[in-house]
Amino acid sequence: MGGAERNARKRKQQQTASRSVSQARGTAGGDNTKKIVAISVAVAVLAALVIGGVIWTTSSKDSTEGKVIQAQSTATAPGVVEKRDGAVVVVGKPDAAKTVDIYADFLCPVCKQFEESFKGQIHEQVNNGTLQVRYHMLPMLNQRSDPPGYSMDSANASLAAADAGKFMAFHDALFKDQPEEGGRGFDKGQLIKLGADVGITDPAFAMAINTGVHEQEIAAAYEKISTDPALEQDFGNGKGFGTPTVTANGQIVKIEDGWVQKVTG
Repeated sequence: MGGAERNARKRKQQQTASRSVSQARGTAGGDNTKKIVAISVAVAVLAALVIGGVIWTTSSKDSTEGKVIQAQSTATAPGVVEKRDGAVVVVGKPDAAKTVDIYADFLCPVCKQFEESFKGQIHEQVNNGTLQVRYHMLPMLNQRSDPPGYSMDSANASLAAADAGKFMAFHDALFKDQPEEGGRGFDKGQLIKLGADVGITDPAFAMAINTGVHEQEIAAAYEKISTDPALEQDFGNGKGFGTPTVTANGQIVKIEDGWVQKVTG
C-alpha cells in the first residue's frame, strides 16, 4: 500500500472516529436535556399539587365561615315537653312508658349518621307518647375542631335552647349542617343566629352562649359519664366510652336496625 493511499485511509478513519464522538456527545446531550426537562416537569407538578392541596385544605377547613345554619322544622305533638335537667335535656310526654338516654357530640360524624338513620323513628315514638328521650350533649371532640372548642360551644348553646323550649329544632339543625371534624366549627355568633331563626327571642339565650353559662356543668357531667364503667363499650380498640351511645333501663342498647321498636315494644 503506497504512502498516499495510507494517508487517505488514515484521514478517513479519523473522520469516522470524529463523527462517532460527535454523535455520542449529541446523544448524551439529548439524554441530559430530556432528564432536565423531565425533572423540571415533575417539580412543577409537585408544586402544583402542594399548592392545590393547601388551597383545598384551607377551603375545606373554613367551609363554615359566614355560613347560615339552616333552621329545621321539627314538629312536636301536643303534650311533648322539652325540659333541661342540669346538663341533660328531657324530651317527651311526662307519662311516656319508655325512656332512653342518648349520649352524643354535635361534632361526631357517627352521631350524625345515627340521627339520619333513626331521627324519624325516635320523633314518631316521642310524639305518640311512647318514648321519652334524655339527651346528653357532650364535648367529647372539643379538641377536634379548629380552633378547638366547638363541641363545648354547641353543647352549651343546646342547653340554652332547651331553656327557651327550642332544643329539638336547634339540635336537628346542628346535626343537619354538621361542621367537618378537624375543621372550623360554627362560632357563637352563628349559634345565636340559629337560635333566632328557630324562634328564640329571649336575650338570655345569646347571653348564655356568650358567657358559656352551662360549660362547667357540662364538663362535670362529661367527666362522670366518660369514666362510668356501665357506659363502656368495645369499639375495636379496647373498652371505653364513645358517642353515640344509647341506654335503656341502665343497659347499653345495641344500635342496629329495629332498636327503637325493640326498646318501645
